[in-house]
Amino acid sequence: MGFSSRTKQIILAAQKAEITEHLIYKRLARTTKDEHNRKVLEKIAEDELRHHDFWKKITEKTVKPGYWQIFYYTLAARLLGLTFGVKLMERGEDIAQDKYEQLKPEIPQVSSIIEDENEHESALLKMLDEEKLKYVGSMVLGLNDALVELTGALAGLTLALQKTKLVAIVGLITGIAAAMSMAAAEYLSTKQDDTEKNPIKASAYTGIAYIFTVLFLIFPYFLFSNIFFCLGLMMANALLVVLVFTFYISVAKDLSFKRRFGEMAGLSLSIAVINFFIGMFIRRFFGVDV
Repeated sequence: MGFSSRTKQIILAAQKAEITEHLIYKRLARTTKDEHNRKVLEKIAEDELRHHDFWKKITEKTVKPGYWQIFYYTLAARLLGLTFGVKLMERGEDIAQDKYEQLKPEIPQVSSIIEDENEHESALLKMLDEEKLKYVGSMVLGLNDALVELTGALAGLTLALQKTKLVAIVGLITGIAAAMSMAAAEYLSTKQDDTEKNPIKASAYTGIAYIFTVLFLIFPYFLFSNIFFCLGLMMANALLVVLVFTFYISVAKDLSFKRRFGEMAGLSLSIAVINFFIGMFIRRFFGVDV
């Protein structure tokens, strides 16, 4: 290669990335049951292999794929859904395209690869469809409501009752009742307004998301006896739920992560702080002693 050392590094990195992504898409294609999605993934895999072969002709070298990336993205797709895994990987490709732009003056053929990445693969990815993504709105409803209601309620109960097991039991009863109420409300709302989603499935996604959030928030109160340690751990769990789910939504739906995380975290923490002081006031005003 008659290029600078920096250009050589970029080209070799591009070659490795393309063969890695080829193997990832190939694995995903073998594991997906949907025939349409399998064809989409197989076509993308062919494109990535073609890109790799282009770079190999320039480098005249054989590079090993990134086995860790293959494991990571394949696992993400299996655990969190095919569309999530594919879009997460495409985010990495967006970064790689910036380096491709740097190669255009020396390798004009790179323009065709960039165009292929921007248009052809983007169009294929838009064709991917999963049931999970249709019900993301229902999951968000359950999570948001559980985070806002339960963080506030548990913060208030912590100061009002000051007994971990009692807070946990009251919180669990409140959470289960609220989950059933939210699931029923989602069922009626979907049945009336949304013709694409199944009302029963929509209510199930809402209720399950709510219940899991409730259990994750209250489990410190069942395990530990220090009421303020439980409160702090509960708030940390709430932020973790917001972080994980906001990341999932931002990748799957191509939305801004920072803005959505800031909104959800700020709302949950604000409600918790307000209810913390309400609990303190109620305990002192009514002379609660349990």
